[in-house]
Amino acid sequence: MGAESPSGVRQRAGGGAAIKRSKSPAPDVSASQDGTQVKIEKQKSDGTGPYKKQSETGYKIALILVTIAAFITRFWKIWHPNQVVFDEVHFGKYLQGTYFFDVHPPFGKLLFAFMGWLVGYDGHFLFDSIGDSYIENKVPYVAFRAMPAMLSTMTVPVVFLTMWESGYSLPACLVSAGLMIFDNGHIGQTRLILLDSTLIFSMACSLLCYVRFYKQRHSPFGRKWWKWLLLTGVSLSCVISTKYVGVFTFVTIGAAVAIDLWNMLDIKRGLTLTQFGMHFAARAFGLIVIPFFFYLFWFQVHFTILYRSGPGDDFMTPEFQETLSDNIMSLNSIDVQYYDIITIRHKETKAYLHSHPDRYPLRYDDGRISSQGQQVTGYPFNDTNNHWIIVPADPIPEDKKLGRQIMNNDLIKLRHVVTNTDLLSHDVASPYYPTNQEFTTVSIADSQGPRHNDTIFEVRIEGKKKQKLRTMSGLFKLVHHPSKVAMWTHGKPLPDWGYKQQEINGNKNLAQKSNIWYAESIIEMDPADKRNNKEPKKVKHMSFFRKYFELQRAMFHHNNALTSSHPYASQPIQWPFLMRGVSFWTKNDTREQIYFLGNIAGWWIASSILAVFAGIVGADQLSLRRGDFFWLAWAAHYFPFFLMGRQLFLHHYLPAHLASTLVTGGLVEFVFGVEPTEQEESSQGGKGKKKYTPKQGPQSTVAAWIAGSLIIGIVVASFVFYAPLTYGSPGLSVEGVLRRKWLGYDLHFAK
Repeated sequence: MGAESPSGVRQRAGGGAAIKRSKSPAPDVSASQDGTQVKIEKQKSDGTGPYKKQSETGYKIALILVTIAAFITRFWKIWHPNQVVFDEVHFGKYLQGTYFFDVHPPFGKLLFAFMGWLVGYDGHFLFDSIGDSYIENKVPYVAFRAMPAMLSTMTVPVVFLTMWESGYSLPACLVSAGLMIFDNGHIGQTRLILLDSTLIFSMACSLLCYVRFYKQRHSPFGRKWWKWLLLTGVSLSCVISTKYVGVFTFVTIGAAVAIDLWNMLDIKRGLTLTQFGMHFAARAFGLIVIPFFFYLFWFQVHFTILYRSGPGDDFMTPEFQETLSDNIMSLNSIDVQYYDIITIRHKETKAYLHSHPDRYPLRYDDGRISSQGQQVTGYPFNDTNNHWIIVPADPIPEDKKLGRQIMNNDLIKLRHVVTNTDLLSHDVASPYYPTNQEFTTVSIADSQGPRHNDTIFEVRIEGKKKQKLRTMSGLFKLVHHPSKVAMWTHGKPLPDWGYKQQEINGNKNLAQKSNIWYAESIIEMDPADKRNNKEPKKVKHMSFFRKYFELQRAMFHHNNALTSSHPYASQPIQWPFLMRGVSFWTKNDTREQIYFLGNIAGWWIASSILAVFAGIVGADQLSLRRGDFFWLAWAAHYFPFFLMGRQLFLHHYLPAHLASTLVTGGLVEFVFGVEPTEQEESSQGGKGKKKYTPKQGPQSTVAAWIAGSLIIGIVVASFVFYAPLTYGSPGLSVEGVLRRKWLGYDLHFAK
């Protein structure tokens, strides 16, 4: 279409099927110019001439067949293997009500929990490692795998319908659907207990619903217009509620909507500012408010179900943890007072603040000089060298020493019990970080004399300003008072002189989350101490939005922190042409393996056609007739990954691959001569209304059928060849494995 068709959607004629153009010019439209439009309108209303309705039978039969084929490929040997496969995870903790943490939103995981509830599963299996037996642990794994497999099955007819509703010919629809049916990557990833099938199905539904909505643009605010607008919003909410990469689908739909709204500002459309405002508000409600509402709803369900303490507690603040029943932090938390002997532990690495009589070496390996002071380190095990006494920075009268609690922003000193020295930080570089300060200890005489200021630390408790320091629940930063550096540690072990323990130093970046510590326990508390009389703790309340925002921060932080290397990680540049796969599962005695890999022929064809499409658009040969909606969907789901610094894997390309199959089907139709049967033009002075002018001349889909059949044939052959790696059966000989190492894939059993 022209500028007023940003989505590239063509109108299906009459009852919905694309009109097949007559093989010769229709005589009744060759009259005078004045009578032409009248006759065209009569033909359209009567369904005669070039506007004769084509039977939809072929499309309907094809839709049934592709659905059956998708079902077979997804459910084939779904019971094999009967072991945990790679990242296959079931969130049974929902069924136990124990709180857990995950970097993805809850919708997809709640679907698995719902399936588990339907089959009576109690969530006892923890999915600890690849190869754990489902049979021995009595896990209804086939039911869990059936849910993503069914969603993947339904994705194929959604792709077919998207092409059909966009006005493409039957060969084009079948090419797009066929590339999905026989794709080893989609089959391998979406028939396991993973979230990707939910993500991809929701993305496909979003595209289909928006196409249907766009086709109602000439009947704004009607029942069908609202129906497809709201269904687009609901589909978008499912995408973003499954994985955060679903925001790329929002970008796709949002860009098409923005272009559509921009075109509405054209004076030829005849819209008043009030009418334009109504269009804008309706789209904002349907595509922003509705998705966000459902997105929040699934988090509310998440918090409601997970009401008990669980393995995810440590990721949340003490205030959040106190809203969970059976939380050890709430049950064992005790107020910390001056002169208590405590152990202090790092929240992230779990290392204890530790010291021993050994000294820092005079000179480090890089030539820098140390203070040769007493070593202060992080030690992972419980030990008497982890014991510290909290002493006030300034002396307290004897009659007020006992019972005085540590409050937020108090100035304190920490006295090491075993060596009877006080903790100190000064302007000497730490062993590993020249920009960070060294931590050591000094004698009490020096601490009370010339080094007094260097031994003062401020306790900055996380959360509310006025609060007490408590064991377990009181997360704090220990900030050196004179220099304003925070006590910090990391996982890199010190050399042999430090007994491979962790370095403790002063971090100038006070805002860094890894500066957090907590008092784990009070040592040798007097039995007569009133704090031993613990009252039953009540579960505290925290508003939904406070919980929601805290969880969002934690999810984004840990998602961005997934930067460590992985043997099967890959880069976006490798994905379109399948330069790297992922090993999911192996069984040595039968030489069976599951290796995640797309359909090589299908991906190479689709990726090549994407490049052809870009060239055609650049030459302005295609954009006037199709638009670039599907290409935009591919680009929006692919290029953002180049900006990410986290771990990436091949499965991140699957949504973009789905969009590439839509582009491929459209290009097959264009290249092999199937033309649109009518073109949309602005009427002369028609206040934005449309008229349709039939194209004359012969139209044949023979070439498209031949090309489509050839493509699908090649794709099916490639699918069958790599099927043993997709389904994990049968096991392959050395020769069979070597034949499939086409691009040097790191397959097992190649020797």
